[in-house]
Amino acid sequence: MAQPILPGATVGVLGSGQLGRMFAIAARRLGYRVHTLSPDEDTPTGQIADAEIQAPYEDLDAVRRFASGVSVVTFEFENVPAATAQAAAEHAPVRPAGSVLHTTQHRIREKTFLQRAGFPVTPFRTVETAEDLTAAVAALGTPAILKTADFGYDGKGQVRIQRAAEADAAWSAIGRVSAVLEQFIPFEREVSVVAARAMDGTCIDWGVIENRHRNHILDVSFSPASVEPETAVRAREIAHAVLESLGVVGVLCVEFFVAPGGSLLINELAPRPHNSGHLTVDAAVTSQFEQQLRAVCGLPLGSTELVRPAAMANLLGDLWSGGEPDWQAALACPPVKLHLYGKLEARPGRKMGHLTTLGADAAQALESVLHAREALTRSRT
Repeated sequence: MAQPILPGATVGVLGSGQLGRMFAIAARRLGYRVHTLSPDEDTPTGQIADAEIQAPYEDLDAVRRFASGVSVVTFEFENVPAATAQAAAEHAPVRPAGSVLHTTQHRIREKTFLQRAGFPVTPFRTVETAEDLTAAVAALGTPAILKTADFGYDGKGQVRIQRAAEADAAWSAIGRVSAVLEQFIPFEREVSVVAARAMDGTCIDWGVIENRHRNHILDVSFSPASVEPETAVRAREIAHAVLESLGVVGVLCVEFFVAPGGSLLINELAPRPHNSGHLTVDAAVTSQFEQQLRAVCGLPLGSTELVRPAAMANLLGDLWSGGEPDWQAALACPPVKLHLYGKLEARPGRKMGHLTTLGADAAQALESVLHAREALTRSRT
């Protein structure tokens, strides 16, 4: 096994958003230096990192120079080109490996991998042509969800098809590109399992987190999820098996639909810390970001025990539409923790930060965090 990368070393992050920011905070607390590379400047990660390199991911010479100055490279989002990961790997270990990124950044490859490996997935068909789409609708029925194979997150690149006659217009709406058609599942709830796998194969998770979305964007998460114990056990088992099958070294989130009766279907994978796991920063002994660092550096994984039940509420740019949110009002609730990402411009739908609260149980924590978020704009009404 490779030697551990110890505090004092430099960790490279491809990507520069809020996930990289929180990773960098965790890494610097443990004594590591952090370099980040992305096409942008004055970024959430760059504001915390020791060095911010501005370069396109396609500039492979810049990527090689970046990787030659660090001890290990990791990702903070999955839409980094595979060639970028390969170039970085010429000079430093890349964890999770570029092969994990290649599979999980493309819906067709991801769903095909999961299906072939025997994991429960939403019934789907690949769409490359108009004829494929017609056959897929006939096979799966309607309603169904058409999703682009590439660059889909927070509801982007997907259209619901209510009737077969809407199929061609739906494909036009996503640009007539490679896609998957998924059968619509009347699920009871959405949950996720954020898990980490070490270089020695040890796998650990933070339990099952329940997620609620608004306009296809994660709105709130809380833990523990309100699922039956056997469903929680099964979700964790599946998540561990996915990480093992992919050979992940690092953190990966498995998102599930919970169907009536408690059966589970994998919706998608994210090969990095996940929005639903943000509550671990305040609620767990070891956060998902510290765990990512431990895993990619070859250190022992930390305890994922929840100190108390917790809830997290996203803060989108819409909250700024009437002026600066009333931070004092939200923080008047003693359990509330505020996390802002340092983004320079608030736009509708853009994740600008989040609130976390702890409670005696998940329901109390959820009520508290929603109350605090409402207080941000209450003075405007």
